[in-house]
Amino acid sequence: MVLPVRRRPLALALAALTAAAASGTAGALRTTDPLQPQEWYLGAVGADQATPPGAGVPLTILDSGVDATQPDFAGRPATTYLNAQTTSGAGEFHGTEVASVAAAPANGTGIVGVYPQAALDVWDATPTPGGLTSATVAAGLAAAPCPGVVNISFGTVSRDPVVDAAVAAAQRRGCLLVAAAGNLATQGNPVVYPAADPHVLAVGASDEAGAPTPFTATGAWVDLFAPGVGIEVDTTLEHDPSGHVTDGGTSFSSAIVAAAAAWVWTARPKLSAAQVFALLKGTVQSGILNIPAALAAPSPPNDSREPNDTVAEARLLPALTTKAHPSARIAGTLDAVKDPRDLYRIFVPPHKRVRLTVRGPVVARVVGSYVQVTLRGVASGAYVLSVTSG
Repeated sequence: MVLPVRRRPLALALAALTAAAASGTAGALRTTDPLQPQEWYLGAVGADQATPPGAGVPLTILDSGVDATQPDFAGRPATTYLNAQTTSGAGEFHGTEVASVAAAPANGTGIVGVYPQAALDVWDATPTPGGLTSATVAAGLAAAPCPGVVNISFGTVSRDPVVDAAVAAAQRRGCLLVAAAGNLATQGNPVVYPAADPHVLAVGASDEAGAPTPFTATGAWVDLFAPGVGIEVDTTLEHDPSGHVTDGGTSFSSAIVAAAAAWVWTARPKLSAAQVFALLKGTVQSGILNIPAALAAPSPPNDSREPNDTVAEARLLPALTTKAHPSARIAGTLDAVKDPRDLYRIFVPPHKRVRLTVRGPVVARVVGSYVQVTLRGVASGAYVLSVTSG
């Protein structure tokens, strides 16, 4: 599925990698959905080892439209169509397939999704076949309910300023964005956006042995992996009258992780988007998503002001210190790839010094009217910063 952004073709087709049917069963989870025994990926990420909660933190699928006549989606509870859905034409089956892997209900039809009871929101970013543009993506990100999880199973090999701005705006509203890392390993393994953007959880594809697939993107910007071959999916009835096919690609790996993120966040509602990101990434087993581990692990440190990587972002946040409140203390986290610096706007009194005290593997310094915090010789770390203005 090649989706154009700004009327130019994406250099990337993230889904529609047809794969051979997987063998094996999904472990202890048992439903009456007839294709559930073929969903090997449920067991691979531990989705069969815990009971998913009811509808909670919203999960938005930003993709082509979802076929509301598909038996798994006809009458699905807790489903909101944020705009009109179109599912006819080349590649228009993609959104239905992605949504089904994430959240197909346990209703005795087709497959069962990773988080069957999810509060599912759907935005059709391709109102015409192949009609994905920066404007339709930005509109979808603006419509997504935040705090919440947004799945993005597409991307480009070059940055788009309109999409970048929309990504940052959704993050400021408290959303966690999960994106497919792409299927271009054999074509030079380029960096893919928005998966590689700061604070976006980038997902690569793994096989049944738990190894990265030959096609998946790899690199330090890829945060974790999830199954991406032999994926049983519901599809549009136009694409296949049976309503079901076997597919593959990082599009589905991303959907699996996005569903897991909404599940974990619903079960642990006091977490922030940054903490859910850190929790999923920090509890992988051999690089693969592990839902039970994410449900059980201690809460990671919070970084309440993200995104604050640039002056433009920090300017939108309240000043850390002011003339009336010249002292402040704040905790944060950094990652060399996805969160390389934090910036805090501060009050700088004339003819007086700003005093900084910091604990952690970081360096803090005053740059104009901001404090910049960066890592010192490590890949990631937490810190506590104290500022006294004057």
